[in-house]
Amino acid sequence: MKLADLQTPCLLLDEQRMDRNIARLKQQLHRLGVPLRPHLKTAKCIEVARRLMPAAAGPATVSTLREAEQFAAAGVRDILYAVGITPAKLPRVLELRRRGIDLSVILDTPDQARALAAASRETGDRIPALIEIDADDHRAGLRPRDPTLIEVGRLLHEGGAQLRGVVTHAGGSYDRPGSEAFIAAAEQERAAVVNSADALRRAGLPSPVVSVGSTPTALFARDLAGVTEVRAGVFVFQDLVMAGLGVCAIDDIAISVLGAVIGHQREKGWILTDAGWTAMSRDRGTARQAVDQGYGIVCDPAGRPYEDLVMTSTNQEHGIVAIRAGSQAKLPDLPVGSLLRILPNHACATAGQHDRYHVLGKGGALGAKEEIAAVWPRFSGW
Repeated sequence: MKLADLQTPCLLLDEQRMDRNIARLKQQLHRLGVPLRPHLKTAKCIEVARRLMPAAAGPATVSTLREAEQFAAAGVRDILYAVGITPAKLPRVLELRRRGIDLSVILDTPDQARALAAASRETGDRIPALIEIDADDHRAGLRPRDPTLIEVGRLLHEGGAQLRGVVTHAGGSYDRPGSEAFIAAAEQERAAVVNSADALRRAGLPSPVVSVGSTPTALFARDLAGVTEVRAGVFVFQDLVMAGLGVCAIDDIAISVLGAVIGHQREKGWILTDAGWTAMSRDRGTARQAVDQGYGIVCDPAGRPYEDLVMTSTNQEHGIVAIRAGSQAKLPDLPVGSLLRILPNHACATAGQHDRYHVLGKGGALGAKEEIAAVWPRFSGW
């Protein structure tokens, strides 16, 4: 199968760029002496996971129990479910653990800790849990000096569950562009979680795992003293949000949506494509950045961006492509049927619209005649 044979819209994966992105992070963590527990939520694909994990059995991070079940079926045995646990999900957690999967969960409230401890006592399975720490006021978690941290730790440790440690995610690093900001965010993240682990230990509680993770901080950290593992996910593909922050270059983005021109509104300066929001997602993650990329940068079939050509708006099955406002660039002459590759704002959101990757191979796509090296299935759901 060649690029020109594919039904559009569909998802392309440039294997060479992906491998380069993976190597970059692994080299960084090797220098810092901290292992990677890759977050597989972006890829949701066994073939990609095997390139990310240090071994076939893991370790790995997931964001849904569906991911945990799929990767467990493929032989992954060490899995962290890194979204706050609810009591209704504990039966699925316990079932995976009965199958020999070392599945750990995260939480940040006494109620969650009580429910986990009760389930552990009832089943005789000391479910491992990590307490989520809020490193930067971004999302969930306890602040390092919050006395609830010790309360939750005791409820787990003395109530029948297994207190495995602490975990945080520096999501605030997405709001501050530039390498110096990432370095500072990485240190803030490290300090928050290491201090939390130390607080637990001073209280006589265990904290063997000290886990951090976000793509910007993982790639720019200078010191990870006291950290035992790093989690990151979007680095594997990168995207326009990461490029806009300065985490990567546009040339590092490994996935794109292949669409076809289906019409024109010449008086408006529009090219219409069959890649709408069902192919691209509704994500507008670059809207608050210095350069707004609309719904994605438009490239030729070889992946070379046209000058200032972006997807400016979307309907369900229609994408509107136009020259960026204020630009003097010329709209390219693209007849109906011409193929376009659109680079996504958010790799996780765009990949989530598709059920497979069409892999371009080590050489990348040279044009519409380029052969597809493989087709890798991906899954979704919760």
